[in-house]
Amino acid sequence: MTDDCCPDIAFPGHDKLVSAIDTAIAAGDQHAVTAAVRNALCRLIKDQDVTLPACVHEPIVDHYARRELYRSPVHGYSVVAMTWGPGQGTPLHDHSGLWCVEGVWDGELEIVQYELLEHVGGRYRFRAAGGIHAGPGSAGSLIPPHEYHTIRNASADAIAISLHIYKAEMACCAKFVPERPGADDEWFVREDATLRTDEAA
Repeated sequence: MTDDCCPDIAFPGHDKLVSAIDTAIAAGDQHAVTAAVRNALCRLIKDQDVTLPACVHEPIVDHYARRELYRSPVHGYSVVAMTWGPGQGTPLHDHSGLWCVEGVWDGELEIVQYELLEHVGGRYRFRAAGGIHAGPGSAGSLIPPHEYHTIRNASADAIAISLHIYKAEMACCAKFVPERPGADDEWFVREDATLRTDEAA
């Protein structure tokens, strides 16, 4: 795990990426900001001048990898590269109230967004509100309270790489696990999760 105050990993096109995000951050409210960041990220993924560090092409066997590449000392946003081995994915989770823009750098990911229907005590009920198969160059945004989703690499043999830009460092989140797996009226219970950051170099 890394515990640097403001991670900053060198890679080709680093300054170009940071400059584009810095410009987007100045766009206005969170809706304008996420739209500007999303547009910038779509351009950057296709930009031959920007090459993510070699480490992000290395999956980790027992979990999807989260490598923080940059954290802005001025604006506070965090850039995290995620590497998804075949079949790896997340449980249903939130983003602890942080907006996020997520773009697929390589491979393909299945992303399903959920709508919170009911919250009774420590129990939650959701409805799948739409899913996509996202390929390289595609990006989307999550703005609280519409932040519940899952991500999965459905490939049996290929890795996928995504880049996530968060409003601030995302060190924890809530994940939601089925109370009774397989039940028709499925309820979920919330579990607080601390997010691991894997070494980036």
